Amino acid sequence: MKKALILISSIFTLLLVIYFFIFPTLVERSMNRLTDSSAQEPSTRALDLHQRLWVADLHCDALLWGRDLSRRGARGHVDVPRLIEGNVALQAFTVVSKTPFGLNYDRNDDHSDMITLLALAQRWPTRTLFSLKERALYQAKRLVDLADSSEGKFAVITSKKDLLNYLARREIDLKITAGFLGIEGAQVLEGKLENVGLLFRAGFRMMSPSHFFDTEVGGSAHGVNKGGLTEFGKQVIKKMETLGMIVDVAHASPQMIDDVLAIAKKPIFVSHTGVKGTCDNIRNLSDEQLRGIAATGGVIGIAFFDGATCGDDVDAIVRAIRYTADLVGVEHVALGSDFDGAVATPFDAAGLSQLTEGLMRAGFSEPEIAMIMGENVRRLLFELLPD
Repeated sequence: MKKALILISSIFTLLLVIYFFIFPTLVERSMNRLTDSSAQEPSTRALDLHQRLWVADLHCDALLWGRDLSRRGARGHVDVPRLIEGNVALQAFTVVSKTPFGLNYDRNDDHSDMITLLALAQRWPTRTLFSLKERALYQAKRLVDLADSSEGKFAVITSKKDLLNYLARREIDLKITAGFLGIEGAQVLEGKLENVGLLFRAGFRMMSPSHFFDTEVGGSAHGVNKGGLTEFGKQVIKKMETLGMIVDVAHASPQMIDDVLAIAKKPIFVSHTGVKGTCDNIRNLSDEQLRGIAATGGVIGIAFFDGATCGDDVDAIVRAIRYTADLVGVEHVALGSDFDGAVATPFDAAGLSQLTEGLMRAGFSEPEIAMIMGENVRRLLFELLPD
């Protein structure tokens, strides 16, 4: 009996070790992969141009994983050393609070949640197990702590003043980078309008009304009802614009996008998307939606993964960028990688010069490439961020 108890105890201990110390790593290695390890080094001309660009990316989920983002990782796509190596001036760090089991593009409800298991395995604070708002706040603190411990190599941008100060520093030192906080899905509000202000004060400067399921704010393209903005949702959009929080319609249902466009007073972002013109699925935007977003003065962040581009290489990303630029103008195109978003991409943050090479091959001029790679985002941040 005693031997049996010792065996059971040993097995239980082993399972705990696997769950807490091995499971998160295995999950991330299987999800945040690279698809093109044989890619050739970009040309000297492309590398030279890339080093002169101001590069900004509108979407990554690196805060979801347990990696130390101050060190160069052996898995995933984003950390401070790789951002600096890839000459990324600004990276949006978007927080994920809840994703259902059986995740798919067509129909998801909110009755289950995979993030709870990941949070447990990564030993997040107890409060995050029962509150989506607390999950957002915890991930925000991770980014602030990263900046505080980075010895000046990383900064969090929350205002025009922050951005100006950072730009001045970067004029004399390219070996630094910065980020700003966004949210995937307004379920983090927990149905309370006052939480918009709370999250804004925590540093968040962008939020999408929905992610993979319908919320109190409105419908997801992947939800059950796929409805438009609710009355509560209209209040949320108005509050966001008043504060200086960017409205992001990535993952929004078609009706949601129409409703947001009808009431928006400021430029709208799509942080990460594909376009139906090159990859026709429910995840991606129609020509009409692209025109509507561009009409607000906003930008469309083109994502890097197969579901967005119908391809697993740089050329697929460039096709989507070319299609969007030709349709609505290059001034409305941006990068929206979805790095570390449980997707496979052709390169990580350190390899973004491969995209500069691809844009050059596609016939974009150097000023056009500069706009796509980050200048469009910088221009709009100066318009939209609070003072």
